[in-house]
Amino acid sequence: MKDSEALKAFKEGLKALRSSYSRSALGHMRKAVELDKENPFYLSYLGLALALADQDWIEAEDLCFTAVRMKRKQPELYLNLAEVYLRAGKKEDAVWILNNGLQLTKRDPRLVRALAKLGVRRPPILTFLDRKNFFNRQLGKLRRRILVAPTQDA
Repeated sequence: MKDSEALKAFKEGLKALRSSYSRSALGHMRKAVELDKENPFYLSYLGLALALADQDWIEAEDLCFTAVRMKRKQPELYLNLAEVYLRAGKKEDAVWILNNGLQLTKRDPRLVRALAKLGVRRPPILTFLDRKNFFNRQLGKLRRRILVAPTQDA
């Protein structure tokens, strides 16, 4: 019975978050966590709602980070923590957690998109030369082809 009530509160909270009603979402997420303190999704979304509604960055980060530690291979939890970091003005931490998530979630496309949206660039291959140098550009293109090359099992 508690599980279904928690799930109902969680779904209502998600609906409110998607509609940009963070204050309403916060109440629903708090109720879901009260009913089920061990669910990492409830904790993560409570953290996100807390960041959006109250700008309580420390508690929001703590809740989201706890959720990530509970379920390390779940990309959604990394996205929520990255969003909290971005809202708190910690872009470098957001990039770090998304890169961390990429390693553990087998390069989940949502994390790749989130990183691309942040405009993160790889360092030049030859750091002693300018990024626009011919050799850096050519080696960068080669690196890109190697990293995104489709694997063939033939």
